Amino acid sequence: MRRGFMKKLSPILLLWCGTAMFAQTPSGAASAATTNEVNVTQIMGFEGTAKNTKGKLSIQDTALQFQKSGDTAVQVSLASIQDVVLGEENRQVGGLPMTLSKAATPYGGGRVVSLFSHKKYDTLTLQYLDSNGALHGAIFELVKGEAEGFRSQLIAKGARVVQAENKAAKQNAPEISSESK
Repeated sequence: MRRGFMKKLSPILLLWCGTAMFAQTPSGAASAATTNEVNVTQIMGFEGTAKNTKGKLSIQDTALQFQKSGDTAVQVSLASIQDVVLGEENRQVGGLPMTLSKAATPYGGGRVVSLFSHKKYDTLTLQYLDSNGALHGAIFELVKGEAEGFRSQLIAKGARVVQAENKAAKQNAPEISSESK
């Protein structure tokens, strides 16, 4: 009885595995499309957009593009980017209710509540030249861990990074003490 069951089941398994194999998409095409676009909050500085605007930051051919949903995109040429700087931000979440709960927690327990009421973000700061040659800066807030990958993509597409070179030179220079003895 067992052999008969396996003979009936084997063509079904073969068909199912073959269908699953053809249903998969090539991983290269899917990953390339998702890594060029990230959800961000434009904190300030990007020309043509209001402060604290949420949208998508993407790399389109030779331009960096920020687009708020439903609005037209604002672009900056990748060649005009002079520097890309990464940072981290730690922001308290919860607003007034969290503040009141910290104040109401007895025996200094509000400090413990503060430990769990913070959220970490990455910041991406750009320095770029506009069409007139004037220097501008823009600050974007990203989900923790996304900024480094996006920065690498910007550099690969032609954006300049000056600070990393200067920082390495400063670290190698000997320090001189200004204390008089």
